[in-house]
Amino acid sequence: MQEPIKYIHELGELFEDVQLANVFPDNKTFPDCTPKGINNQESLQEIKIRYAEQKNLSDFDLTTFVLNNFDLPHGHETSYISDKSESAKEHIEELWSVLTREPHNEKSSLIPLPNPYIVPGGRFGEVYYWDSYFTMLGLQESGKTEMIQAMVDNFSYLIYKVGHIPNANRIYYIGRSQPPFYALMLKLLSEEKGPQVLKDYLPYMEKEHEFWTEGKRLLKGETTAVKRVVKMPDGSVLNRYWDNYCTPRPEAFKEDFELAQHSEQKPEELYRHLRAAAESGWDFSSRWFKNPDAFHSIHTTDIIPVDLNCLLVFLEETIAEVYASQKSTITAKRYKTLAQNRREAIQKYCWNEEKGFYFDFDFIQKKQKEIETLAATFPLFFSIATAEQAKSVAEILEEKFLKTGGLLTTLAFTGQQWDAPNGWAPLQWIAYKGLKNYGLNELADKIKSRWVDLNLKVYKETGKMTEKYNVYDDNLEAGGGEYPNQDGFGWTNGVLLKMMNE
Repeated sequence: MQEPIKYIHELGELFEDVQLANVFPDNKTFPDCTPKGINNQESLQEIKIRYAEQKNLSDFDLTTFVLNNFDLPHGHETSYISDKSESAKEHIEELWSVLTREPHNEKSSLIPLPNPYIVPGGRFGEVYYWDSYFTMLGLQESGKTEMIQAMVDNFSYLIYKVGHIPNANRIYYIGRSQPPFYALMLKLLSEEKGPQVLKDYLPYMEKEHEFWTEGKRLLKGETTAVKRVVKMPDGSVLNRYWDNYCTPRPEAFKEDFELAQHSEQKPEELYRHLRAAAESGWDFSSRWFKNPDAFHSIHTTDIIPVDLNCLLVFLEETIAEVYASQKSTITAKRYKTLAQNRREAIQKYCWNEEKGFYFDFDFIQKKQKEIETLAATFPLFFSIATAEQAKSVAEILEEKFLKTGGLLTTLAFTGQQWDAPNGWAPLQWIAYKGLKNYGLNELADKIKSRWVDLNLKVYKETGKMTEKYNVYDDNLEAGGGEYPNQDGFGWTNGVLLKMMNE
């Protein structure tokens, strides 16, 4: 018996036809629609049958069919218009309520959550994993501890229900996660509510760790990679980004499908690399390409990312810390050893002594990638670098990355949104705090002041906080990527508020 259709992206031919025909300008719109009808599964089955019966009729119009059978996603565009006479801080304080979503249970791709949450804004009407940590930095400054608590509880609920925190709370994101910032969220909450927080959420941290290390025991003999774990040449284990599926992303179906037509890679391999890059949060960047100028050369799952492994060091160290506080010495030591082994492997495989910088590692080619990126600041943020290494990274940041509006993401101008000339709030924060960890305050403050000034300049001109900024030329807007620059914007608000209050 055929499985009932539960979601729009499972509609097969109808879904593909709608996405490839550009019925909606944004491929994310259709999978977020809701079928008209009382019962979701029955409605989708009926719509599929109806489409098969009608699609070849001479007067058939696909757009009309879609609008007759589906309700568009709930628009969260409000009547809110910013008042440019207000300060940026006042504007952000007002935006928290604009960006807040209450729990609701709709018949769509949305995974319902038990508590309120903050969304990034624009086309992103759901809660995104790594965005949320940087949003929480601002919530902390605004004294909104209960919202931080609510969002942490939502992520904990997802870990319990799904087994990991998906990219965002949409069912089509379930095959992947995002950079694992959950332990940092708990650390932030513990600053407001005390160390008991870390103890209370220990089982969820361990479950998160299990997700990222699943398949580790299978790394034997010739098997060097399983899901997100990779056995390195010396036997140590590091992580990569991955996705459980190897089909076009429903929310970017046309882009993925068309890219496959230009790639020499097998479609399923290409789709996995695209999805893995989406898990990284850096979707997309020449960081993941074999040829910086060729999107279709993407090979994300071949790469050991330095930032991902630094985040996992922190997760392992935090779990070890909690077990140590509970006098569970043996378990504490196990996680501490895991973290120490990972630290050493990061230094061995990602540090380049000759260039004085951290690089991702291509474990298939058994050599470092050559592209310089802001991922190199994560070993500073998590205090993995030595003082000399941090100094060297800082010199390269100042010489090559620092521009009028802050730090470039990479030095490559490719048209991808996670490349030059764009700068992104989360990476400015990681770099800024990383440099502060090593007393490199002059450069840290220079980055902060340039980034803050750019944010304020754009706000004064437009009344908006945007997803990303052109740091190379502050008279131009940021661009590139699969969709226009979005305003809102959760992580920009959070980092700006935090930096202005530092």
